[in-house]
Amino acid sequence: MKLVLETKNINKHFYKPKDFHVLKDITFGVKEGEFASIMGKSGSGKSTLLYILSTMDTDYTGELYLNNTLVTGKHHQELSVIRNKNIGFVFQFHYLLSEFSVIENVMLPAKKLGEKSHSEIRHDAHEKLKMLHIAHLAEQRASRISGGEKQRVAIARALINNPTILMGDEPTGNLDSHNSENVFDIFKRLKQEVGLSLLVVTHDEDFAKRTDRIIEMEDGHILS
Repeated sequence: MKLVLETKNINKHFYKPKDFHVLKDITFGVKEGEFASIMGKSGSGKSTLLYILSTMDTDYTGELYLNNTLVTGKHHQELSVIRNKNIGFVFQFHYLLSEFSVIENVMLPAKKLGEKSHSEIRHDAHEKLKMLHIAHLAEQRASRISGGEKQRVAIARALINNPTILMGDEPTGNLDSHNSENVFDIFKRLKQEVGLSLLVVTHDEDFAKRTDRIIEMEDGHILS
């Protein structure tokens, strides 16, 4: 099985107000088609690690590989393209642009990447909405739909560029149990049907237990 994501000895310090060693020798990988979750108490370094893995934080030592390519040390512009192409990101809050329609929100990352025509992007966005059973909401304003629907739109947006890995930072943290279940089922389906790799930081033990693997963190270390 090939690794879509791999880290070697990643260390991270915060220097203010005083030196704090937040991540210590993080070495692990995520395989193609694997659904992994990261768990740990608040302050264990989960979200800090996710920001490094998503290439948004470049201030660390060690090596990060995406699809067997070293991304550590690349320039911000290059990283922006790599990130946009390879990584889908779903946050606890959906961060939709409320004055835009649902389909316009989903199209944004593809427009930013600029590799397809407007009509192709629109078609792709429709396909993603269909896959998540919310195609009927395409022309609705994002501000007009429910919280569970917004999170699905956020997932569709994260998938628009057909990433190799989907990362989630507490993607069910803001949802009730019914909608959390929906998000889990969507992720599971993406793994099974599309072979997508998923890496999700979560506090939800029930969610984590049903993933392929739990990566446990404590005090900046990976325990298991």
